[in-house]
Amino acid sequence: MPLATTAKASAPHPDPAAARLAWWKTLGPGLITGAADDDPSGIATYTQAGAQFGYGMGWSVLLTFPLMVGIQLASARIGRITGRGLTENFAKLCPSWLVIGLVSLLVVANVINLGADLNAMADAVAHVAGGPTAAYAVGFGLLSLALQVWLPYRRYVGILKWLTLSLFAYVGVAFAVHVDWRAALHGALLPHFVWSRDYVTTLVAILGTTISPYLFFWQAAQEVEEIHRVAEDQPLLRAPTRREAQFRRLRIDTIAGMGFSNLIAFFMIVAAAATLHQQGITHVETTTQAAMALKPIAGNFAFVLFAAGIVGTGMLALPVLAGSAAYAVASVVRVRKGLDQPLHLARAFYGILAAAMVVGVFISVAGFDPMRALYWSAVVNAVIAVPITVGVMVASTHARVIGAMPLGRPWRVLGWGATLAMAAASIAMLATSFV
Repeated sequence: MPLATTAKASAPHPDPAAARLAWWKTLGPGLITGAADDDPSGIATYTQAGAQFGYGMGWSVLLTFPLMVGIQLASARIGRITGRGLTENFAKLCPSWLVIGLVSLLVVANVINLGADLNAMADAVAHVAGGPTAAYAVGFGLLSLALQVWLPYRRYVGILKWLTLSLFAYVGVAFAVHVDWRAALHGALLPHFVWSRDYVTTLVAILGTTISPYLFFWQAAQEVEEIHRVAEDQPLLRAPTRREAQFRRLRIDTIAGMGFSNLIAFFMIVAAAATLHQQGITHVETTTQAAMALKPIAGNFAFVLFAAGIVGTGMLALPVLAGSAAYAVASVVRVRKGLDQPLHLARAFYGILAAAMVVGVFISVAGFDPMRALYWSAVVNAVIAVPITVGVMVASTHARVIGAMPLGRPWRVLGWGATLAMAAASIAMLATSFV
């Protein structure tokens, strides 16, 4: 009896700080993916939505949150269960020509998005520091490529996340200016759909910049990287006893990442609605106009703050865009891949990554208007996402891929909901273009 008492007394008490740290450590690929989702394309799209339609587009961000969680969780589970990326798992279910077609759609969308992001980053810096936009675009492309090749990705992201904190300026605007919160909440909770080409195209752009194909491939690939990085980790098909703990981590990670992404998106729309829309600026056609949304809290430094956000989110998104394309192509041609691999062991993978970046640079210097290029890259992502989301949802429940660990029914409903929403919005955009 005394021994039992002694043992009980000597048992360590839970450390609240350690518990909080353990919770923080569960956040990984999902949080990074969510942060990368608010890239320059997202900034442009949400700003345009708030400027053009005021608070009335807030509901779209509330709608996309659960849909994003569903499709991203499906992607993450596929990577964690199988230890393989989406491309390899698609190959188990689809003929090679279809897999190549899906990967081709991803690559097309990614390089267009790369070009648009580089263009916006270069334009923002040129407004602040002067100089040729093309030179900045090439410089950012080369810098990002060098960092991906020579710097461990986790360290790279750790540095760049500090720049993305500038996005919280949009939250500050919402509390620094007069926001009609009744109208903002009405716009968020009571959807009001307008059957017009501009409204539908903007809705498609919002869907495309939040539910983007590159995010599916990236989160699945990063779960595979985590398995390789952690010595005791194995794909859940080999270690099924760990599935409950891993599935719980995936849910927390994905919900936190997508929640962060959509919260910032909502405040971007509110900030643009309370400033640009109220001033009668309903079409944002330049980066200078977009930066005006931050003027109430940044004054004459509004553009500097805006440029920091564009550059920070762009540098975070570039490796996700180029990397997800490289992972997918490398899986098709069956070469060694991974940002954790040294250059001499994965030359083909880094060559594919470099090719994607080079094409993106060429697009960025082609003379497109930065804001329009960002906006339309989001539209392209939305249209291309439809067949890829179908592939993800089929793979997430197919026994040949995930064995006896299918995606749960609530998450399946959300994932298929994302697919149907993207398809319906794309068809509506096509229909309104002929009205």
